Amino acid sequence: MSDHSPATDFTLHGHAGALVGRAWTIPEPHWVAVIAHGYGEHIGRYGWVAERLRDAGAAVYGADHVGHGCSDGERVLISDFEPVVDDLDLVVEHAAAEHPGVPIVLIGHSMGGMIAARYTQLHADRLLATVLTGPVLGSWITVDSLLAQDEIPATPIDPDTLSRDPAVGAAYAEDPLVWHGDFARPTLEGLRQAMATIAAAGGVGEHPMLYLHGEGDRLVPLPASWEGLLELRGPRTFTKTYPGAQHESLNETNRDEVLADVIGFVEGVLALPR
Repeated sequence: MSDHSPATDFTLHGHAGALVGRAWTIPEPHWVAVIAHGYGEHIGRYGWVAERLRDAGAAVYGADHVGHGCSDGERVLISDFEPVVDDLDLVVEHAAAEHPGVPIVLIGHSMGGMIAARYTQLHADRLLATVLTGPVLGSWITVDSLLAQDEIPATPIDPDTLSRDPAVGAAYAEDPLVWHGDFARPTLEGLRQAMATIAAAGGVGEHPMLYLHGEGDRLVPLPASWEGLLELRGPRTFTKTYPGAQHESLNETNRDEVLADVIGFVEGVLALPR
C-alpha cells in the first residue's frame, strides 16, 4: 500500500537484556496491535499478518521474547514466564507512547497466547481486547510427557504440524532465526508453572477476548487448551474453531478467513462505547 512505510526495528531493555522488536506503522491508526509470538519462533514471521492488520487500520508492534530470534538470552531458556510478561508490557508501553490514546489489542499465538493470557489477567486496563490463537492453556501434553522422562529426547518442532500449506513448514524449516533444537527442562517447568498460575488467577471478567484454534492442531491440541480457556473466559469471551486447521491459524490455508475474524472482532469492540 502506498501509505505503508517499511517495517522498522526497535530495541528495548528487557529483564535479561535487549529485546529486539519490529513495528509496522501507519499514519493515524485506529488501533494498535501488539503481537506475542510462539515458542521457538520470532516476530519476523508475522510480516504478512502485520500487513493485513495495517490494511485494517492498525499499527502493529511485536518483539522477540527473551532467548528467541534477535533478542538476548540463552536460546529458548525461560524458567519463569512472569518476567516475560513484564517484557511484553515494555512493548505495550512503547507502542502506547508512539500512539497516545489509541486503543491497543493484544494478539498472542501458542506460547505467546499463554503469555498474552497472563498479561490480560494482570493488565487488562491497558488493552481494548485480547486475541488468542492456538494458545498454550490448561495443560500441554508435550510438557507433561517430556518432564516425565529422565532425559529430554530430541524435540524439534515438526514443521508439518504448523499448517496445511506446505510452504509454511518449508519456510519455517529454513529460517535461521527459528529454534530447531530441543526443549530445555527449565522451560518445560516454566511452561507448566505458567499454566498453573493462569488457572489459579481466574477469569478475565468483562474484558473482550477472542479465542481461535485449529481443530486439527497436533502441536497444541484443542481439548486441553479449551479446558484452560474455561478457567480464563468471561462473559465477553468469543470462540471459534476451524475444522481441519493445524497449529498456526494465522498461516493456515484459510488464513484470510482467520484474519477477517480477528479484524471483525476488533472492529466490533471498537464500535462499542468506551
